[in-house]
Amino acid sequence: MSDEEKGYSFELETDSLSDSLGRLLPKRSLYIVFGENGAGKSLIAQRLAYGLIANGVNLSLVTTELTTRGWLEQVDSLGYSLSDAADSGKFTLLSRFGVISDEVEEVVQISDILNSSAINNAEVSIIDRASAILSKYPDTPDKLLSELRSFCSEGRSLMLLLDPEELSDEIVRALSSSAEVVLEMRISEVGGGLNRTLAVTRFLRAMGPVQPRIGWRVEPTMGFIVDITAVS
Repeated sequence: MSDEEKGYSFELETDSLSDSLGRLLPKRSLYIVFGENGAGKSLIAQRLAYGLIANGVNLSLVTTELTTRGWLEQVDSLGYSLSDAADSGKFTLLSRFGVISDEVEEVVQISDILNSSAINNAEVSIIDRASAILSKYPDTPDKLLSELRSFCSEGRSLMLLLDPEELSDEIVRALSSSAEVVLEMRISEVGGGLNRTLAVTRFLRAMGPVQPRIGWRVEPTMGFIVDITAVS
């Protein structure tokens, strides 16, 4: 089986993230990114989205926090311009808000998103912040896991960005044990500065080295930068 059949490349010449994070994201898989507010969930998702699209992956992203225009402006400031990809149809960006600020129909269940044509036609889909939707589910995660597994079993991959404080412990445990890839975005204060770490707690079917802890920072117009001195 070729690499293209096994996983999706997200490599960029501008950083070494791919070299530290398994080289390929496994296909037909569930990816979970945990992190509190401000820890960097959206930024790692934006970096991965840009890298996936740059490597020919058809991707859709749903934001529950920004308008489509606001999201595109934000990634553009990082050097991850996706406007051309959106115009060409290689990237579909959906928002619970309109282009500027008009709110569309409220999403009640995650199935409302997974059943949309834009999501079904994408190879990889990202939902930022999915915990705002999953918080409405009961503590018993069986139905949720069944929906997520059914979606991925049809040849698609799904990334959920989650704030664990918005979810029950049972759902957090169930998602962590069911997903092929689990990342935790951690932030701490060290010597008056902020220390940002991407912790890899689970990565199945990796095609390259996986560093358990990846230090990183973000720079305007340069985006995500791996801090070599902090990689362990």
